[in-house]
Amino acid sequence: QVHLVESGGGLVQAGGALKLSCAASISTLRLNDMGWYRQAPGKQRELVATISRGGSTKIADSVRGRFTISRDNSKNTVYLQMNSLKPEDSGVYYCNAQHRWVPGDYWGQGTQVIVSS
Repeated sequence: QVHLVESGGGLVQAGGALKLSCAASISTLRLNDMGWYRQAPGKQRELVATISRGGSTKIADSVRGRFTISRDNSKNTVYLQMNSLKPEDSGVYYCNAQHRWVPGDYWGQGTQVIVSS
């Protein structure tokens, strides 16, 4: 079992920045891809960014150039640095992880991000 705990969400004005953190209950060296997804009210959950165990990243077109995903395996934590935030970035941000040997996805409880115009 993997527990993921997100933090760092909040209310910010458009153009501002937030940094989300996701702490895993096990060593992230035992996890393959980790990532961030978001869900706005009335919309489907969508991929924001992922990072592999080796550090390769994938970034959604909608946030490329503004968001950066990183991973610190020594702290068992993945981060999402969000700059130049827009109101359309608002939503609940969820951390996701895939175990190296146990099939299935693990999710955190989510952290709310609200960007005011």
